[in-house]
Amino acid sequence: MALGSNHVTNTTAATFIPELWSDEIIAAYKQNLVMANLVSKMSFKGKKGDTLHIPKPTRGTAAAKAASTQVTLQAATETEIQVLVNKHYEYSRLIEDITEAQALASLRQFYTSDAGYALAKQVDTDLIQLGRGVGGGSGTAAYNKAVLGGNGSTLYVDGTNVGTALTDVGIRRVIQTLDDADVPMDGRVMVIPPSARNTLMGLDRFTEQAFTGEAGSNNTIRNGQIGDVYGVKVYVTTNADTATTNTTRVGLMFHKDAFVLAEQMGVRSQTQYKQEYLGTLFTSDMLYGVKELRDEAAVAIALPA
Repeated sequence: MALGSNHVTNTTAATFIPELWSDEIIAAYKQNLVMANLVSKMSFKGKKGDTLHIPKPTRGTAAAKAASTQVTLQAATETEIQVLVNKHYEYSRLIEDITEAQALASLRQFYTSDAGYALAKQVDTDLIQLGRGVGGGSGTAAYNKAVLGGNGSTLYVDGTNVGTALTDVGIRRVIQTLDDADVPMDGRVMVIPPSARNTLMGLDRFTEQAFTGEAGSNNTIRNGQIGDVYGVKVYVTTNADTATTNTTRVGLMFHKDAFVLAEQMGVRSQTQYKQEYLGTLFTSDMLYGVKELRDEAAVAIALPA
């Protein structure tokens, strides 16, 4: 028996095609990432287990070769970094049929964008908070190993002093800290809160270099990058961590190998019709782990809120 032409098709049900949700959410996720684009990434996708083992070999040294003698053999007991893949975050909405029937198409656009933003913010938060442990820090919001932005050397002491505004002297001192630790110059970045961006705009050294760009570049600023200073790319994020003393925000200067993001399952989107609620359940989730890899390759900077 013919059922007529009123069929549910990909056109009439386009808002519930999972691939469309996934594409839009992944795009929004990537667009809103700051920290995750600046650190080392390791794919754990498709592999079983909950721990990623990363070898951490000890650097060797050059030895003088004397005539008629054996070469100097080196044998260090190598160590490893273990990254627990234990962060599973999701974003869900139950869209009732009446809402789907009456709402504008822009509702879906908001949900997909919001899902991407929420997951990106969570990943960036987990990476940013790794800064609590750099330099042998306690790993808490007390940031007991952070330095004041004003001079780059005085330690921030929770409850005693507060973050100070970035200065040219402070930036150069933090750069020297990484230099002294033999951290490669290429691949360094600085991530700061909006308050520190306001300070940077008043520094001649920054405004002289900030938008020079590379030859042939149109100087488009993307994913939070606002310029560079002394060859270090500068990014601004509203997601910068807040110290225990709420008048202090914390910025980071680090090399990309200081932290790692291990993804076991990238952004995944699913939809399921729930007849008992006469609506469609939409969920987007991901599974990952984060870890500090090289403690000497990052410096936490205490700044004013």
